[in-house]
Amino acid sequence: MGWRILFTNNTLAARAGTELWIRDVALGLRARGHAPAAFSTALGDVAAELRRGGVEVIDDLDALKGEPDLIHGHHHLETTIASLRFPRAPVLSFCHGATPWEELPARLPTVVRHVAVDLACRDRLVEECGIPADQVSLLYNFVDLARFRPRPPLPPLPRRALVFGNSASERTYLPAVRAACAARGIALAAAGKGTRVLERPEEALGGYDLVFAKGRAAMEAMATGCAVILCDRRGAGPLVTSAAFAELRVLNFGIRTLVQPPTAAHLGGEIDRYDPADAARVQTLMRAAGDLQARLDELLVLYAAALAAPRPEPDLEAVARAASRYLQWLLPAIKGGKRTLAAEMRAGRTGTRHAPASAGRSFVDGAMRALGRLLPRRSRPTGR
Repeated sequence: MGWRILFTNNTLAARAGTELWIRDVALGLRARGHAPAAFSTALGDVAAELRRGGVEVIDDLDALKGEPDLIHGHHHLETTIASLRFPRAPVLSFCHGATPWEELPARLPTVVRHVAVDLACRDRLVEECGIPADQVSLLYNFVDLARFRPRPPLPPLPRRALVFGNSASERTYLPAVRAACAARGIALAAAGKGTRVLERPEEALGGYDLVFAKGRAAMEAMATGCAVILCDRRGAGPLVTSAAFAELRVLNFGIRTLVQPPTAAHLGGEIDRYDPADAARVQTLMRAAGDLQARLDELLVLYAAALAAPRPEPDLEAVARAASRYLQWLLPAIKGGKRTLAAEMRAGRTGTRHAPASAGRSFVDGAMRALGRLLPRRSRPTGR
């Protein structure tokens, strides 16, 4: 009999980083005989995909079919809510980002271990958040190699390139990439939330010789056999080479690698380093180091250790104190979000409920939806 694992996440809507991470891991665990479920207050395309794969998805914890054996927590709001609802379940608190507010760790006595997906996240937990280093594990990111199959060998010079990232747009780094590619006769396409969504990137990546991406998207392109230049709205990094692979891998091909401005001059210099033979070596390294199945093996070891550890009955007073401290810490952010919303309303900058939400409104709505789950059903605020 497998374990019942409850995943939490900020959203299960658009196809983005942690959403797709949960999709791949939950479906992989289900294939191995476990019973994953996923909780978020914002559901959408990824939730639908999980449900089609037989994974239970909920936006109300009272609807969960049975108590979880373990909570696999992404994002402190949702992790805290789930743990308060199921205080007997041990929690693994994951950090997938070195800077986002929602990636701060959950702070409850039910958390038995923290997990970081790269060195930047581990440093955040230890140095910024004060988590003891021996309480933090590393679980590097992965690629579903069954989906991302190798492409044919690259041509001697790149002919087609893809900007693959959710932050790519005409307002960020896309014009610089276009200029660098145009100067070298390379046709450029773009994919992501700001351009066009690739629902099946595994079917598209093989049609490109060069990909501009970071993190998970970069890894998928490498595993396919594309040459990859690390790039995002925050900055640009190098062309990934076999010599630099190990150093870049432990940083998740992410934010700490993006140390240059994303200018046409820098990107053009990296394009000129294009080497199809070395890209093939990078592909071999990525497929050896980044296999989803190997990460599932490591994840199950973490689950087993958490479930095997002695667990006394939950100290409800300790849980209540931790929840009180958490809400006290959270309150200024919620009030600040409300003040932002009020200022925008006075300035006439908010649209209808169907218009894109402002940053202030988006934060408050998400936070209040989440916090509403902490209250008994009869006591929840009406929002009026």
